Amino acid sequence: MKFVVSSTGLFSHLQAISRVINSKNSLPILDCFLLEMTDGTLSVTASDSETTLVTSIEVIENDGDGRFAVSSKTILDALKEIPEQPLTFEVNTENFEITVHYQNGKYSLMGQNADEYPQTPNLGGNAVYVTMGAPVMLNGINRSLFATADDELRPVMNGIYFDITPEDITFVASDGHKLVRNKTYKARGTEKAAFILPKKPASLLKNLLPKEQGDVQIGFDDRNAVFTLDNYSMTCRLIEGRYPNYNSVIPQNNPHKATIDRAAFISALKRVSVFSSAASSLIKLHLDINRIQISGQDIDFSTSAEETLMCQYEGNPMSIGFKSTFLIDILNNVSSQEVIMELADPSRAGVIVPVEQDEESDLLMLLMPMMLND
Repeated sequence: MKFVVSSTGLFSHLQAISRVINSKNSLPILDCFLLEMTDGTLSVTASDSETTLVTSIEVIENDGDGRFAVSSKTILDALKEIPEQPLTFEVNTENFEITVHYQNGKYSLMGQNADEYPQTPNLGGNAVYVTMGAPVMLNGINRSLFATADDELRPVMNGIYFDITPEDITFVASDGHKLVRNKTYKARGTEKAAFILPKKPASLLKNLLPKEQGDVQIGFDDRNAVFTLDNYSMTCRLIEGRYPNYNSVIPQNNPHKATIDRAAFISALKRVSVFSSAASSLIKLHLDINRIQISGQDIDFSTSAEETLMCQYEGNPMSIGFKSTFLIDILNNVSSQEVIMELADPSRAGVIVPVEQDEESDLLMLLMPMMLND
């Protein structure tokens, strides 16, 4: 079997799917890429047994079909230093000896039998299918991925919840302290359905989607989901279990509303949080008419800081405590120039929404407060 392929084209596709591969694998074959040549198209697969990424590459010319596995580290390191040029692969399909010819020389390496590579699971007959634009999905994942948990006791919290209805699709993520609910009206399902996408495949999609312009086809059943993009296809195991009712934790009547410049708020929080307790990162927000005072202190080291920002606020004076790192995370993941902070009382969650919502979307972030000592 022989084929000729562009060196940079092959390297960029291999690099994109190599993020799936774990540093330690239960099956040695999973340290490899699976390359399959069929009808003039080269498809390359990488997997960690739960998530599988497949990409196809157009070849310049080919002679014969076949499949083989090759060490991912070896081939990536070998291709990294080769400038753009055609590479000729010659593969002996009986003993899996591979020779790669390039302009100034050649590589010789050993492949492995592709039959050892695990099969990708197929979706069951009860699968549900949804289509959404790549930018819509990228926005949904970008806004919510930071709020997912790392909780071995509650695995359902360790991913992004896709809540699909005939009117809209909502991306939800929460770790029990912060919550993101990002609703888009640009995509919808044909029926009510839902699944929980684990953190690793969500991160992989976050890296692949910026290169895509078209639609993403999503198919999923009780156990697996398949995401089909223009140049890539990803199959992954879903997190099984019931996601908590996220709407029930969002406080509805919040009489205290402050409109704050987002960038100035982030800068002030970063400055003040340097002087807050390293253990708790607690900062106190005190709202008064048209101003917000941000203060933090570390009693153990006798350090403190406070700063006052102008804002639009006309309610009663109130103080509330938050973990500064979480609050900064939330504000960094909102895109509008100003944010509205909606509060009810110091013991109930604070709701943060952008002043200008993106077109046809509804973004809401929530942060649980911390107890103030005074």
